[in-house]
Parts: sequence; C-alpha cells; structure tokens
Amino acid sequence: MTEPTRIVVIGGVAAGPKAAARARRRDPRARITIVEQGELVSYASCGIPYYIGGQCPELQYLVGSPIGVNRDPEFFKAVKDIEVRVRTRAEHIDRPRKRVQVKDLENGTVDELPYDKLVLATGSVPLRLPVPGSDLEGVHPVWTLPDAVAIRKQLVEERAAQVVIVGGGLIGLELAESLLEPGRDDKRDKPQVRVIEARDQLVPGLLDPEVAALVAKHLRRRGLEVSTGETVRSFEGDRGRVRRVVTDQGVYSADVVAVAIGARPNVTLARDAGLELGPSGAVNVNKYLETSDPDIYAGGDCAQKRHLITEEVLFAAMGSVANRQGRVIGTNLTGGRETFPGVLGTAIFKVFDFSVGRTGLTERQAREAGYPVDTVIVSGADHAHFFPGSQPQVVKLIADRDTGRLLGGQLVGGGNVNKRLDVLAAALSLKGTAEDLAGFDLAYAPPYNTAMDVLHHAANTLRNKLAGEARTLTPESILEHLENGDCVLLDVRTPGEVRKNPPPFPNVIHVPLANLRDRAGELPRDKALVPYCTLSVRAWEAQRILDARGFENARFLEGGLVGWPY
Repeated sequence: MTEPTRIVVIGGVAAGPKAAARARRRDPRARITIVEQGELVSYASCGIPYYIGGQCPELQYLVGSPIGVNRDPEFFKAVKDIEVRVRTRAEHIDRPRKRVQVKDLENGTVDELPYDKLVLATGSVPLRLPVPGSDLEGVHPVWTLPDAVAIRKQLVEERAAQVVIVGGGLIGLELAESLLEPGRDDKRDKPQVRVIEARDQLVPGLLDPEVAALVAKHLRRRGLEVSTGETVRSFEGDRGRVRRVVTDQGVYSADVVAVAIGARPNVTLARDAGLELGPSGAVNVNKYLETSDPDIYAGGDCAQKRHLITEEVLFAAMGSVANRQGRVIGTNLTGGRETFPGVLGTAIFKVFDFSVGRTGLTERQAREAGYPVDTVIVSGADHAHFFPGSQPQVVKLIADRDTGRLLGGQLVGGGNVNKRLDVLAAALSLKGTAEDLAGFDLAYAPPYNTAMDVLHHAANTLRNKLAGEARTLTPESILEHLENGDCVLLDVRTPGEVRKNPPPFPNVIHVPLANLRDRAGELPRDKALVPYCTLSVRAWEAQRILDARGFENARFLEGGLVGWPY
C-alpha cells in the first residue's frame, strides 16, 4: 500500500478549510494539516460589520455552525481527521525539500512540516492609511475578529457617539448601515455616522456613477452622512485617543474611526518561495489553480482570478469565490482535474430596505476593454403592484452594441434584488444576449413578480435601443442638457401624480399621456423634448407618439423618476 498523501494547507479562514474538507472527503487516508496564525479557523469574516452593529450580537455566531458546533481544532480533528494548528505561522517554504517551516507563536518553537501537496490560502491584508495619527487609539481597520471586538467595545461599553468610516466600499457601507439599522441588540441611541470616500462616488470600481448616486441618495435619506471626493489628511487626538478626522475639505469629530479602504493579496510567503506572481500582484495560477510549482496550489484572495468576459486577470477578494476555489483545489489535491472557470465580480450588499447588486463589467470597464457599448436604465416593481408590499427596483444593463451580448448589470431597490442579480449572472456566464434574457421563462405569481420581470423590461428596452426604435437620455446626460438649456422635459403623468410628487427639475411642460395626441401641436420643436413619468413606461409610449407627429428630437428619460438619482 502506498504512503498516505501529505497535504499542508496554509491559511484557515475560507479557501483553506474548504480545500482540506474536500480533500478529506475524497481521500480518507490523506494526512492533512491546516496552519493558521490566528486563534480561529473557518470563521465568517463577512459577518464582521453585522457583529459590530449588533445584528449578530454574539461573536460565537461567526465562529460556530447553525447547530451550535464550534469549528475549532477539536472539531476538525474529531469530525474530519484534520490537524489544525492555530497561532502557528508559516515562515518559509523549502520547495526542493518540500518542507514548510512553521513557528508556534505561543512558545516560539520552530519546526518543519513535510508535504506532498501544499495549498496557499494566505488571503489578503488591509490597505493602511499612511497619514499622521493612524496609530491613535480608536482608529481601527475593519478586518479581523479582534478588530471587530475592539470597535464594538467602544460602541457598546464606551457609548461612542460619533463614528467616521473611511472608505465607501462594500465593507464601509455594510458597517455604516449596520450601525444605523433599527433593531440593534443594545438600547442606546444610534451613533452619528459619516462615510468618507476619496473617489467621487461610493463603491468605486463596482458601480457606475448614476447607480452609486442612487445608493448615496437612499443612504442620506436614512441618516448617513456621506462625503465623496474627500481625502483624509490626518487624524487628531487628545491623550492618545482619536477625536477628529481632518480631510482636504473639513474637520469631523470622531470617537471611533473605522478604516476600510481596500486590500491587497498576501503573497509574501509565495514570493519568497520563488512562485510566480501575476500582473494583479496575486499568485499566478492556471485553470486547475496550480501555481508555477505543480505541487503547490493557491486559492482565495491570494490567488489571481480571470474575468469571464474579458479574460483579463485581476485581484478579487470575495468569500464566495474563495470557497468555490477551495473545493476545486481539494478535488485536484486528490487526483482530480477540475477547473475554475473565472469570476464576474458578482457582489451584493444591503443598505437598509434596499439591496444593491452588480455583476460583470461596469460601463466604464466595458469601454476601457474596447467593447462598443450601449446601456439602458429601467425601473420596475419587484412584484405585482396590486399585491401588498410592492417596491421599486432600478436595473442598468451594459451590452455590446454590435452583438447584443450582455456585458454587465447593476441593480438597486427593494424586494428581491438578489434573485434578479443571480439570473443576470447566469446569463453573463452563458454569454447571453439581450434577446436571450428577454426570452428567459422566469417564475411569475403576484406575490413574487410582475407578469414580465423587470429584467425582461430592461432587456426589451435595450433591444429597442439597439434596433434604433427607443431613443433615450440617461439621468447624467439630462443634467448636461439642463445646464446647456437645450432641452424641455415633458411630464406625461396624471395631474394627481404631479401634485403628489412635483418634478425635481426646472423647465417642465405637463401634458398627461392621454392628452398627448391632441396637444402635441403645443410643444416646441426647436429643442430636445424629453418625456418622463414614474417608471418611463409611459414616457416610451410618449416618444412613439411624438415620433409619429414628426418630432425628431424626442428622447425619453431612462429609469423615470424612480431612477432619478439626484
């Protein structure tokens, strides 16, 4: 009988434990060891903002299972026959001898672990803000469970009243929302919370500006103070404790500062071992997740990803991706040849009663990649208007103008956004077109959907644009036209709607859609005429009426008033 395969996994949070568990299921004889420099393994780091905010009141919930079983070294040994060494740091990989030098951080002893197959799941490390005062007490990264415990202690025990979050990305907004969301486990007043983002929009790189503006609008309505295009210059303190955040535009009081400005792959161990790094800075891997050394695999944040649409390599840090890669690695460690196809950058996050999702390329990314781009913004309802609780949603689709192939999409609104996001991600994975999406046989019943899903409407509107039938203006382009004074907005809602929700912009003519055929002669022909309504369904109808009456400059507002972000 051959000797059992010796598998060493460096990193014990997401990809590492998944690879080890999958390898154990496929090979009951393998000798598997996980090395983790922290105290905990296989914990839910994505839940950190919700532990800080109190939605997840016990730290135990992030390190245990739903049935109350701790995923600790004893659990891994008893259930999976996997040795887990916590508080143990991998110091060096000796590739010729196939040994990993490890150091016990409790007693300082150093020893070696032999391996036949090695897995790097070293994750990523947070970007630091290199400004004066970063070392003050009360300035925290939002990264590990100890970070979360420290922040929550200040919020709950010390009753911190003013919180500044530096970074308007996913983690920053999740934390901000959790701090202001009703239903917190403690009874104190909500803190005053401000998010400061150096870029000119929230969630830069993941959302296009008009979708990010919708998110910011909703957050401000719910009490969050949002500062974009503002750079932190320093932190100021009193007796060693942070008291103020100084930016290039102002000074803000702060009892707690949470820094969440991004991450970079943790590749020190791989680089020192002579493994090849990719253009993204992460460990270069092939489709089997093998590194430049075929006996060493890498997965999770430390490993380079390939985009499913552009085929370009990128750094993408996401727990869901890490787990999927871990399974592939576990299969291949034990004789399989499974491939990891790539990523779309699919992400979703919650902002109070709204959800925000994205997948594929943004409009900017698609243009930078060289695609001939067309886009559409469409508003609709999450389910039938006559069934209680119907909520609006806004969808943006990005497509190749020449082929109709979908390149990306973004969604924001109430109700079941994640359902639509997953449908769209599936369409992108299969290289679907707008016509394909329009033909999807999606589930319908009044509590769950409208007779035609908002994705159907978005796909059909995009098809109409690509065919030259629908002519539209985006909210951003409307602002430009208003500044130039070369357009007139045509409100085709009913008088009651206008009284209840007056127009948010000047230079508006009100003609209800039912009267438009008779009153078209009253409208100016020397400027662009822009019909709009609540969702722009009637505005599209108005454009066609005006087309038939010879108005060559009629273009309706994409997304209607529901999608107006300003």
